[in-house]
Amino acid sequence: MKFFVDTADLNEIKDLAATGLLDGVTTNPSLVAKSGHSDFVSLIREIASVVPGPVSAEVAATDYDTMLAEGLYLAKIAKNIAVKVPLTPAGLKVCKHLSQQGTMVNVTLCFSAAQAILAAKAGATFVSPFVGRLDDIGESGMQLISDICTIYSAYPEFNTQILVASVRSPMHVVEAAKMGADVATIPPAVIRQLFSHPLTDKGLAQFVADWAKTGQTIPTAGNVQPLKSSRT
Repeated sequence: MKFFVDTADLNEIKDLAATGLLDGVTTNPSLVAKSGHSDFVSLIREIASVVPGPVSAEVAATDYDTMLAEGLYLAKIAKNIAVKVPLTPAGLKVCKHLSQQGTMVNVTLCFSAAQAILAAKAGATFVSPFVGRLDDIGESGMQLISDICTIYSAYPEFNTQILVASVRSPMHVVEAAKMGADVATIPPAVIRQLFSHPLTDKGLAQFVADWAKTGQTIPTAGNVQPLKSSRT
């Protein structure tokens, strides 16, 4: 499974990219507004320079003509831009146009298996089902992922990757991975939760305590003494 980070916070992206865990980034108008960045284009350009994988940049318009014009502009920012469009009739028309030109497209705001079929038929690179928002209204977000995985696997001509979005917990990530979803786009806080386990913390504390009892230290790279040759 690929890991994308769902944020427009450049510092968070740089910090997580340094771990080697990130395969891409997703942003949306809400995340950009939350970041406080005043220049959307320069922000997207910088994010695309930090992460070599796909960086989703969402159009702001809702009508076909303006959405297409915005998508064409966004696609020129960097080679790894995935233009993000809503799962609407106009959005899918834009998806088809951009996909035929070789541009990656992320079709977002997917809430049903029927919608996911439409995205695949329109040539989307990614479809983003929102699991957390479905859970919020009493439906099963993970059941949607299971349904889409089943449908896509039955049709080899569907090349659209399932990008699990609106992830709220590590279990969303694990369950999606078990189902075979291609990508999870995860908020920074949830990525950090993936590291955490009380037994890891307990075990590390024990190792540190036991090592301290030995009174030894391991030389760091700058303090390593060269081995003396036994030959005279």
